[in-house]
Amino acid sequence: MALRYLRYAGDEILRKKSKPVKKITQNEITLLDDMIETMRDKCGVGLAAVQVGALKRMVIVEVDANEGVTEMINPELIKQLGSQRSYEGCLSVPGYKGEVIRPRYVEVKALNRNGEEIIVTGEGLKAIAICHELDHMDGELYTDKAENMHKLEPEDLQEEA
Repeated sequence: MALRYLRYAGDEILRKKSKPVKKITQNEITLLDDMIETMRDKCGVGLAAVQVGALKRMVIVEVDANEGVTEMINPELIKQLGSQRSYEGCLSVPGYKGEVIRPRYVEVKALNRNGEEIIVTGEGLKAIAICHELDHMDGELYTDKAENMHKLEPEDLQEEA
């Protein structure tokens, strides 16, 4: 496993649509492992492959360490219910947060690293993280949907650490 270089707002790749993974090879497995290490190193709760420069439809989410990482290859949102408003941040947009409306509950069909079809469900923060990462694969940032955007103050950053 290795840390990958994060791409930041302004980098053209973040606005490109990621391509479906046709075959899961050792390259994709290594990318997933590196994404996990990078996300944890940066104290994130999710990461899309495009954020580390790979235009592949792959995302990971980890909102609860006890639950572990959820890996999704070629994820497709199949159900969403309700709505919730919360503040979001992004590893690719450091130092800012904004209020976004997301579904309260989601179901996603995807492949795992073994190529097996899985159904991933998420409520609350996990639903937010999943939707946030799915947006990345379509070249969208949370800032495109956010209201009340503002720069984090030093005391906010200390609370997050």
